[in-house]
Amino acid sequence: MTLEIDTGSGLMPVHVWEGSGPGLLLLQEIFGVSDYIQERGAQLAALGYHVVAPEIFWRLDDVDLDPDAPDLLDRALAVLGRLDWDLAVSDSVAALEYLRGRDTKIGVVGFCFGGGLGFNVAAASSPDALVSYYGSALPNLLPLAPDVTAASLHHFGDADDYLPVETVDRIIAELGDAEIYRYPGAGHAFDNPMPAFHHAEASARAWQRTTEFLSRQLPPEGIR
Repeated sequence: MTLEIDTGSGLMPVHVWEGSGPGLLLLQEIFGVSDYIQERGAQLAALGYHVVAPEIFWRLDDVDLDPDAPDLLDRALAVLGRLDWDLAVSDSVAALEYLRGRDTKIGVVGFCFGGGLGFNVAAASSPDALVSYYGSALPNLLPLAPDVTAASLHHFGDADDYLPVETVDRIIAELGDAEIYRYPGAGHAFDNPMPAFHHAEASARAWQRTTEFLSRQLPPEGIR
């Protein structure tokens, strides 16, 4: 299902997977709300969560992210280069506040670009839980770490060209009591099923840890 959320400066399209339990804001990679992100949304809803995935690139024109295009990564990086980060944060917060209006606990789950965006959103709007997969913007967001009060889980691959080991070490040093896992041999975007990125073992283990973390922090039966 899709609907539109009022951001205060326009109507943002969002994808919704309905559930009766806590709300989850699902934040995309640079490839948009792709089939992969939608599959994760459906899986989270099957666990009992009410999931909303906003189209973060909605304010931009000429966004052609055909998953079969040979230059998909270059196109996605070009789109990202035109994105206003502060507006992306405020749009995401608007979606989170929409979920908060359901009078349930709320969490954020973000992948890659969305992992960093989710960290910024958690600093700005205090959800109850945060799951960040290899947040690519984290190195520049560490001054916000004291403002992230949510219980948080972070996944990093130890063969990540975008977040090398020494950078991840620096990030971890600033994350306080966050739950953190590192995956030997896994590169950036290891959860993405595209053959260029996917690391099956790391993906399966990280998803298991993600669902276990959410079941502790946002138990579906614990709605109020």
